[in-house]
Amino acid sequence: MLYRHSDEMVTQQIEKMRGGQGVATVKHLLNPDEMLGKGRLFAQNTLPPGASIGLHRHQGDIEVYYMLSGSGVYRNNDQSFAIAAGDLTQVDDQNQHSIENTGDVPLVFIALILFTDAAK
Repeated sequence: MLYRHSDEMVTQQIEKMRGGQGVATVKHLLNPDEMLGKGRLFAQNTLPPGASIGLHRHQGDIEVYYMLSGSGVYRNNDQSFAIAAGDLTQVDDQNQHSIENTGDVPLVFIALILFTDAAK
């Protein structure tokens, strides 16, 4: 059984995350050792207006974003998509992605990174 109060979760402020702009807030919902060897990140990310997570490649894992609030632009390789609350994205192994808040309010989303079979 796991119960963790919100203020007990590790929260990081990361400037220019993955070469992006501004400061991203990453609130770790699970620690990597709580993911049973299946992944390395389960977190709530917040990007203030104008902030972004820069383009980066995934190797040995996939990453899913689920948008909770706000809006922005998601890039997967050479494609761009307008995103908003309720949308879901996934970058596959050996592909790259980025996300940018182009709205006027914080872009809040859940990020989940799971290992692929190649990572085992």
